[in-house]
Amino acid sequence: MSCSARSAIVSAARTPVTVNGVAIPHDAISREAQNHPAPTPIGAWTAAARALVVRELLLQEARRLGLHPQPAVDDDGRTETEEEALVRGLVEREVATPVPDEDTCRRYYDQNRRRFRSADIYEASHILIAARRDQPAAFAAARERARTVIARVLDGTAQFRDLAIAYSDCPSAASGGNLGQLTAGDTTPKFEAALCALQPGEMTREPVETDYGLHIIRLDRHIAGRDLPFAAVRTRIAGYLAERTRRTAVAQYVARLASRASLSGIELPTPADLRVH
Repeated sequence: MSCSARSAIVSAARTPVTVNGVAIPHDAISREAQNHPAPTPIGAWTAAARALVVRELLLQEARRLGLHPQPAVDDDGRTETEEEALVRGLVEREVATPVPDEDTCRRYYDQNRRRFRSADIYEASHILIAARRDQPAAFAAARERARTVIARVLDGTAQFRDLAIAYSDCPSAASGGNLGQLTAGDTTPKFEAALCALQPGEMTREPVETDYGLHIIRLDRHIAGRDLPFAAVRTRIAGYLAERTRRTAVAQYVARLASRASLSGIELPTPADLRVH
């Protein structure tokens, strides 16, 4: 951590953070910061302070309303703490979340068709010539070896499968380089881009470089994705819309509590940015 970052955290820590006169201990903020990854330490500290301020606001309101905690148990047998139960109980009582109706779900489906497609499937094979950029001579030799393999496939003097078994440094060599079925994200970006540019039966004419080395890629089959019917995704859409509405409603509720509270040492973000953890 740089001196300036450490200084910023120390400066922030010297400023008391209070909610209606109740102090949020600085050591509690520091512990909470590990749950809020951020580009800078002061960013994580600020996010943690805000989260604990929101939590304290909700707990104070739950106690003011005389709510009693009723801890729930999840499917794994874990039980809520009393404070978690109070926050949940308050939100369930005070924050109305309408259930999205059929028309709302259908409208979202129609406006976001691209989100509701089955993934394209690529059946592919490859030959990997392991190589490292930080070893220039070995890397150059590996590139020449890869080009020689490509040439032998193209001129018909050897079969792709046989060359994969003989030369590939990937475990898939045992199956002739067969990688099975792949979808978006299964491979590195460079590998995926080269694969998607091929037509079934085609092979890359130049080695494709990734962090693993140099690949010779062949696309064996492409199964295009298709639009999923509304009936198949209706439940998923309803759940997403309900959760989005719930988060917005909770953020607005917290903003109302904050507007009536006396806060010091921290500023809460706008309602759209507030989240309850």
